[in-house]
Formats: sequence, structure tokens, C-alpha cells
Amino acid sequence: MTEQAEAIEDDGGIGAIGDILGFHIRLAHGAVYRHFMETFEHLGLTQKQVSVLWLLDDHPGMAQTDLAQRLQMDRATTMAIVNRLQARDFLERGKSTGDRRRQTLTLRPLGKIALVEARKAILEHEAWLKSRFNKREIKQLIALLTRIHE
Repeated sequence: MTEQAEAIEDDGGIGAIGDILGFHIRLAHGAVYRHFMETFEHLGLTQKQVSVLWLLDDHPGMAQTDLAQRLQMDRATTMAIVNRLQARDFLERGKSTGDRRRQTLTLRPLGKIALVEARKAILEHEAWLKSRFNKREIKQLIALLTRIHE
């Protein structure tokens, strides 16, 4: 074998891309997303839908625009999610008493039931994820990731 052939021989690793932070974030996100989808498969809910239900439970009557802002989603995505959840009778739209141009969102009884089940699944998912770290590392990881998305 020539020197050049030996140099490009596959070493079983990932090479220089292993030093790329974004690559590892993507891989971690993929692993977390796959586990989330497996854990939530029986509920038929996405991560974003669960986030919407949870936020509306904490803030009944929140305006759709505020929901989009807090979850850092564009208007079209937010509207599509709200439409899907409304079609399942999980939430209802209403008119704001303070500003008639704004739509408020409130959980319906079926949405509250779905959220109870989703919270159980989240506890399972979080236990899986947190089992990889100690308490100090979890706090540190949250702080570090927050720096990226703030």
C-alpha cells in the first residue's frame, strides 16, 4: 500500500468533523429527538405541541402572538400547531377583552387530559436524558445551552 493510500485509509472515526461543536449539538439533538418521539408515540403529539399545551396551562388566555414569541416560533408555525390542537379539541381560541385584534388561547378538557399524559411521558424522557449526567453537570449544561439560544 502506498503512503497516500495509508493516509486516507478509514480509521473508523469521524475525522476532523469531530472537533466541530455544531456537529455534536446536531448529534445530541437527534438522539434526544428520537427518544422523545419514541416516548410520545402513543400520544400523537410533537415536542412543539406539548410545549404549547404546557405553556397554555401555565398561562390560560395567552395571546397567540405571545405564545409564538415565548416559544421562539414564527407565526405560520404557531398557527399550524394551534389549528391542529384545536381540531383535536385540545384548545379553543377566544377574543381578547383588552385588544380585539388578539386571539386568546385556552386549554379545553381534552387538552388538559393530554397534558397530564404528556407530563408523565416527559418525566420518563427527562429521566432517560438526565441519567447521563450528575446534578452539577445538568445545571452546567442548561446554563451553557441557554447561552446559545438566548
